[in-house]
Amino acid sequence: MKRKLILFLLLLFTACSSNSTSQPLETETKLPETKKATATIVATSTATESVPLNTATSPPLLKPVSYGPAEFPEGYNPLTGQPVSDPTWLEYPAVLLSVSHFPPEARPQAGFSFTPFVYEYYITEGSTRHLAIVYGEFPEPEIPLHGDCVVRAEPVTQTGMILGNRVWHDKNQNGIQEPREDGIGGICVNLLDAGGKPLQQTTTDSNGYFGFNVEMGRYLIEFEKPYWLEFTKKNVGADAEDSDLDQASGRTDPIDVSASSLLSWDAGLVTSSAIPPTPDPSLKLPAAEVGPIRSGRIFYKYMGAMYQDSCLIYASADPAVLAQIPRCAMVGHAVNAGGVMLPLERMARISAQNKKASSNFDYASNLFSEELPPGGEPATGLWEYWALLNQSKWSYDAASESWWRYIDDSKPETVGVFHPSVDRLNGRQLQFENVILMFAEHIVIRPTIVDINLAPGNQGDAYLFRNGRIYNIKWSTVPTEYQEKTGRGQPLQFLNLDGTPAALKPGHTWVIIFDLQSYLEEASPGFWKARFVAPAGAKNE
Repeated sequence: MKRKLILFLLLLFTACSSNSTSQPLETETKLPETKKATATIVATSTATESVPLNTATSPPLLKPVSYGPAEFPEGYNPLTGQPVSDPTWLEYPAVLLSVSHFPPEARPQAGFSFTPFVYEYYITEGSTRHLAIVYGEFPEPEIPLHGDCVVRAEPVTQTGMILGNRVWHDKNQNGIQEPREDGIGGICVNLLDAGGKPLQQTTTDSNGYFGFNVEMGRYLIEFEKPYWLEFTKKNVGADAEDSDLDQASGRTDPIDVSASSLLSWDAGLVTSSAIPPTPDPSLKLPAAEVGPIRSGRIFYKYMGAMYQDSCLIYASADPAVLAQIPRCAMVGHAVNAGGVMLPLERMARISAQNKKASSNFDYASNLFSEELPPGGEPATGLWEYWALLNQSKWSYDAASESWWRYIDDSKPETVGVFHPSVDRLNGRQLQFENVILMFAEHIVIRPTIVDINLAPGNQGDAYLFRNGRIYNIKWSTVPTEYQEKTGRGQPLQFLNLDGTPAALKPGHTWVIIFDLQSYLEEASPGFWKARFVAPAGAKNE
């Protein structure tokens, strides 16, 4: 599904007239072979000043910015604190998707890399499910561009100062990194000393990020481009948003590393007009669909109210649940393959129809700040233990400043063996800037129906994982001034222990919902284990 087609559908259905004043009811009538190993150490010497260089170093970085919790600049998504590629998408209420994780055939799910928030929660029998929030950006299938080297598959663990950042596809060739201009994996990146001597080599990950652990000194970064790509123009904008290398040599200016990490050295690549890429017939565009979609859960009554005017899509539900949760659209119920896939074309129609009936919403509720909050403790990994056959893991990558998600196979013979969790729409590793573990009361209605008490007026304990640290925070559904004035809901708030807004890192957020009996402990320095304890009365494995 092409983006233009999706936008056309959205505009088409928005233009259609409607007399409805309520939510609409709509029912269902390998990447190429590569040649080089990742993160190969070429030399171990530190940077030297063997050749004096007079070229300019990096311009000063912009002051870290903060947005929210109430006000965001025009064109910014209040669920990420980041700009969107098309501000008109912010006019469409959120779509909430009930996405399965069991049976294992549901994996990899399609669409998670496009969702600003994903909520993960317990559904009994040791299983979990996800509620994915689609807002501000619309998913689309992609065959990512690929360099000549192996995609970096291991996170960068910081041992010194990190030098690096991102290689991206400059689609409009203006030299500026913009939303929906994605990273390029498998680009070889070399670290050189000031005289051009090789020190280290790495490659970009599936989202285009790279990084080197370095000591104080002067360095160069060199990028190796595929023959069918060219480097975009240099230094045309803010340092964190443009390309920083010479188009002819593929090298940066000399970089002086003194007392802190420098994650602003980027390389933009454009398709060569002289040498078009040779298509690989083995690569096919993924199906234009999201999911798999499974049944609704009773706590969606709270989530639907938080995301005002949103459209909740699920595959039927128990009659006792169905009577209590919002109903915008449904898909057929199927267990095979984990559920039913929802075509993007249909989701676009549903979203456009919902927009006509619903336009008075405000999802601004949390603070997003590039500046690292004070305090916290080191955190390089988080292990989610829901049940023996339901485990996942998060590892912090210092290069992208994000958390990489890993999952198991839910098979007895591979217990505790994790592999990268990717998005079916593009094959990219799931990377989330924030991971939040929160504890809330679970109420067993029946052995297979568990409510999660997120009713207005509640608060509970939570932990925020960002930038390689863990912070003790709170979640809150206590009404804000906006809610008291308008009577309308807003998404969960995350607060510091003193009641001030907790600073999330701009980007995407994954929220894990545990019950009150569950716990978090530090299994080893910087590695945390979250152990879920099933509520009494719920059906177990």
